[in-house]
Amino acid sequence: MKDYIVRATAADGYIRAFAANTTAMVDNARKIHGLSPVASAALGRTMTATTMMAIDLKDDNAEVSTIIKGGGPIGNIVVVAVSSGRIKGYVSNPKLDLPLKPNGKLDVSSAVGKNGTITVIKDYKLKEPYIGQTKLVSGEIAEDITYYFAVSEQKPSAVILGVLVDKDFSIDGAGGIILQPMPGAPDEVIDHIENKISSVGSISHRIAEGQKPEDILWDMLGDYGLKINDKVYPYFECDCNKKRLESVLISLGKDELEDMIEKDGLAELTCHYCNNKYVFTKDELEILLKQALDK
Repeated sequence: MKDYIVRATAADGYIRAFAANTTAMVDNARKIHGLSPVASAALGRTMTATTMMAIDLKDDNAEVSTIIKGGGPIGNIVVVAVSSGRIKGYVSNPKLDLPLKPNGKLDVSSAVGKNGTITVIKDYKLKEPYIGQTKLVSGEIAEDITYYFAVSEQKPSAVILGVLVDKDFSIDGAGGIILQPMPGAPDEVIDHIENKISSVGSISHRIAEGQKPEDILWDMLGDYGLKINDKVYPYFECDCNKKRLESVLISLGKDELEDMIEKDGLAELTCHYCNNKYVFTKDELEILLKQALDK
């Protein structure tokens, strides 16, 4: 089944809902970065949440970036998603291996840590981007994004995220749900959401078993006139290119460029998001040095 996200409403518009199957997207990231199981879970949860936030921006050029710095051994988690569905991301320590928790689940919280922050940047490409930041509360990511919504955006939300990793490290199921009651939502609707959230079970297992995002939403909100509004197809793809990295080298300045030319006679840069390598020859570096001097 192809990855997709549905955007929906229920209870006469008093509930906004997003539900996603991101299995292929997360598995592609796993292959590109050679992720360990716990790294797949951490990056996959962050990617799933970020792409659901991104499609809410509507403008095709708008971007959402999520940066998690929890102080744990996985290092930083960085994800950038465009509202049209394109997404990229990485973790600082993709090979991290940790023992499973006593219940047999991946120990994402210990990997991420909780002595840090989650930062969300919403860039509409028109003016200064919106930047919100809150502390981490658990390192499990879903709870941290729930807290971010409540504190930074004043949007009470229910967030469920999951990544199911097979014994061969491939991704069996990945996805998520975001439910947001609107101002004025009846208490009975909010109580219903809370009850359903507590009984929904593992979303990654449900997706691995073949359930569709809308099936899970119907189970949760079908009694309240669920309406599926649209569907977006997310995919992992990096938009890096050599031209962009030229500007990175120029920004290093005269001294750094001269040092590269004199010592190595070339420069090799690797994109964090996709691991593509770009080599700049001595002649190319000398052209960039001239551009840096002209600035």
